Amino acid sequence: MTGKSLDMTQAQTKILRVALGGLGTIGWPIAQWLDHGVDGLELAAVSAGNRPRAEGKVAGLATPVPVVGLSELAESADVVVECAPPELFDETAKPAIEAGRILMPLSVTALVTRMDLIERARSTGARIIVPTGALLGLDAVRAAAKGEIRSIVMKTHKPPKSLQSAKLVVEQGINLSGLTKPKRLYSGTVMEAAKLFPANVNVACALSLAGVGPDNTLYEIWADPRVDRNTHTILVDADTVAFEMTIKNVPTEENPATGRLTPLSVIATLEGMVSTLKVGT
Repeated sequence: MTGKSLDMTQAQTKILRVALGGLGTIGWPIAQWLDHGVDGLELAAVSAGNRPRAEGKVAGLATPVPVVGLSELAESADVVVECAPPELFDETAKPAIEAGRILMPLSVTALVTRMDLIERARSTGARIIVPTGALLGLDAVRAAAKGEIRSIVMKTHKPPKSLQSAKLVVEQGINLSGLTKPKRLYSGTVMEAAKLFPANVNVACALSLAGVGPDNTLYEIWADPRVDRNTHTILVDADTVAFEMTIKNVPTEENPATGRLTPLSVIATLEGMVSTLKVGT
């Protein structure tokens, strides 16, 4: 076998080690999926705020893995999935980028406010892959951005209970209980929304990164008693296409701010990294 053939064989058989920075609504389903066995992927380590409880969880896996600190995940993995509270973003992201790993952030809001990390990743050889999450149509937005996008507007309607703990709502003492009609909480750019709703606008931030950036993407967020699903509508006007998309995500029972589609999106993204056939960009 020639050296070139050997290199190709090694590339084909390489296993990507995955570490999960969080073991809650998003992280735990991903851990279980990996533990069931996925060609080309293996669970390497996890981290969680409640370490004893996390150790109890992973003890029940077919192949238990170590529970380590967020900053230690990059030491034993090729891919680090960040799915912890956004205030802990740096603890997961910085070591992964410094180690040249693949960082898969779910707290995209935190990434938007730390764009310097993208420049640092260029220096260290790291990659940042943002899953579609609870959104749709990012392929179309990315394609349109290769031409000229004139405007992108996103409008989010969420059940009031999923926004009651949002930073802006808490700081301004807004009472969302008993609403009988939709209440607009914010209208402006995605960048400003990221500062006011650090745990609630990840999908808008992902959209902005796929398109014209957080300073040029307009966003509205509504507390809406008429909806029981997190509903996002996107309007794009470009020189090559104009389209409107709406998605209604079923929230998880554990965390109404997180849709059930989000962990499945991470699973699909991880699978796409090792699959023979990949559909979409």
